[in-house]
Amino acid sequence: MTLRDKILACERINFDEALSLYEMDFFELGELADAKRKALHGKKTYFNINRHINPTNKCADICKFCAYSANRKNPNEYTMTHEEIMSIVKDVDSRGAKEVHIVSAHNPDTGLEWYLEIFKKIKDAYPHIHVKALTAAEVDFLAREYGKTYDEILDLMVENGVDSMPGGGAEIFDEKVRSYICKGKVTSDQWLEIHRKWHERGKMSNVTMLFGHVEKREHRIDHMMRIRNLQDKTKGFNAFIPLVYQTENNYLKVTEFMTANEILKTMAISRIVLDNVPNLKAYWVTSTVNLALVAQEFGANDLDGTIEKESINSAAGAKSANGVNLEEFVGLIKNSGFTPVERDSVYNEIKEW
Repeated sequence: MTLRDKILACERINFDEALSLYEMDFFELGELADAKRKALHGKKTYFNINRHINPTNKCADICKFCAYSANRKNPNEYTMTHEEIMSIVKDVDSRGAKEVHIVSAHNPDTGLEWYLEIFKKIKDAYPHIHVKALTAAEVDFLAREYGKTYDEILDLMVENGVDSMPGGGAEIFDEKVRSYICKGKVTSDQWLEIHRKWHERGKMSNVTMLFGHVEKREHRIDHMMRIRNLQDKTKGFNAFIPLVYQTENNYLKVTEFMTANEILKTMAISRIVLDNVPNLKAYWVTSTVNLALVAQEFGANDLDGTIEKESINSAAGAKSANGVNLEEFVGLIKNSGFTPVERDSVYNEIKEW
């Protein structure tokens, strides 16, 4: 049986087979990923009406790839007040947002209660809004900073209104690469442990992969395999989100942006490898809207959302600071030959546009 036949027969592929897919004909690979996508989702492309809120950029960690945290390349330090955050939530609620996505830096000055209180305030005032908050990297930071276990932090998140966890902080799981790009941050094993514990609480999360910097193809496949292994045990990942590394204003000094060909191949391979993760998100913030639309033909069935405002990737050069207008977003999906479906944060369908 050829590898193509094995994939079409929905048989699981191994590490070496997955790595060899990078050498497959570009359009044949896209065809295989598209077949997987259609089997799962037909022509539906999901999105949600959401707002990213990044409350602080003061960070105890210094990751070489980051342009968001306050440092020599970004001297504009800030920390929002709860009143400022609640004003944002009030505004986006009035315009139909279903989710607030709250992630930021590892601020040693704000205090654990500062985080927990804002989640509770949002949930008390707007119980219908889904609170997606705190990456595993933030959970690890808070546990270390305040002398608590992961279980204690996760329980406090649940008690104070956090509904699901985003997938950030995963970067690349290979320890050598991780040590180079984000030494001192949550380890790969710790990241996976935190999400395992979150899933054991009956909660869902996403998982990301930052690629296009100093990692190699085999590191990406290793990353996917670790996700697949955990998902076999917990079934807790909603979506896999490959994040394209942004080149500006950081210390990795990677000067060449990854080619569209390589990005789309990686998308397609992840759709084939991650046979147990239901959704593949082409996060337009890092890939550009145009390439995210093409990624629909290479296995992606989700384009994230309208976002409205985004600070982390735009600090590194992404064209995402002010989000995308809802009508424009829907029109782009339709014009690319797919059916826009508004979803909630855990992929229940709300409306077909």
